[in-house]
Amino acid sequence: MHDTHAARDTRLAWATAALLTVLLAWELSGLDMALARLSGGAAGFVLRDHWLLANLLHEGGRRLSWAAALLLCLGVWWPMGWLRQLPLAQRLQLAAGTLAAVAAVAMLKSINATSCPWDLADFGGLARYIPHWVGFRLHDGGVGHCFPAGHASAGFAFVNGYFAFRRHAPALARRWLLLSLAAGLVFGLGQQLRGAHFMSHTLWTGALCWLVAWMVDLAWMRAGARRIGMLAKHH
Repeated sequence: MHDTHAARDTRLAWATAALLTVLLAWELSGLDMALARLSGGAAGFVLRDHWLLANLLHEGGRRLSWAAALLLCLGVWWPMGWLRQLPLAQRLQLAAGTLAAVAAVAMLKSINATSCPWDLADFGGLARYIPHWVGFRLHDGGVGHCFPAGHASAGFAFVNGYFAFRRHAPALARRWLLLSLAAGLVFGLGQQLRGAHFMSHTLWTGALCWLVAWMVDLAWMRAGARRIGMLAKHH
């Protein structure tokens, strides 16, 4: 069993390294502005207020995500459906890890000064384009607080469920992961078309949520091992 867990964690480490490599390659590609220009121009973004993107995917998606997070929190004490497959500790991990990912994204947004595409001079705004990592120390002249992508975290934050379920229901864990990734990408693409975010914002949000979920999982495993050790000493 120990070897199985070690092999699984090794695969996770390689997958995470591959993900970060892809993100770094995207950063070097300079495709953010090129993609933004596919849906926006000097007059702004024509789809900015489209009902499908602004009302259904953005407002509707945000409300659905918070409702799902609330159900996970309630499910710690009153498990329903899939949550019944998890012991109390993993139900708590599922709720806490999801909220931790959302909080991490919100915290980084609050201290980052880069603005959204629709605020840039290239698209009819006032801000100048600067790389989002520079936005942690410089201001671009716009309203800022656009990196990472908050709305994409409404889907990506739930990747935490993969870690909570993987030891008790592996098949469900994989389906949960795919659904969370799909939701995050759809939310991110919707905001991309509106001019609310660059693609890199969405991709880094997904990576951040994944890393937070993994760190929470490691902390939960250590806490569980510590509890087992304490019980062994008492017996």
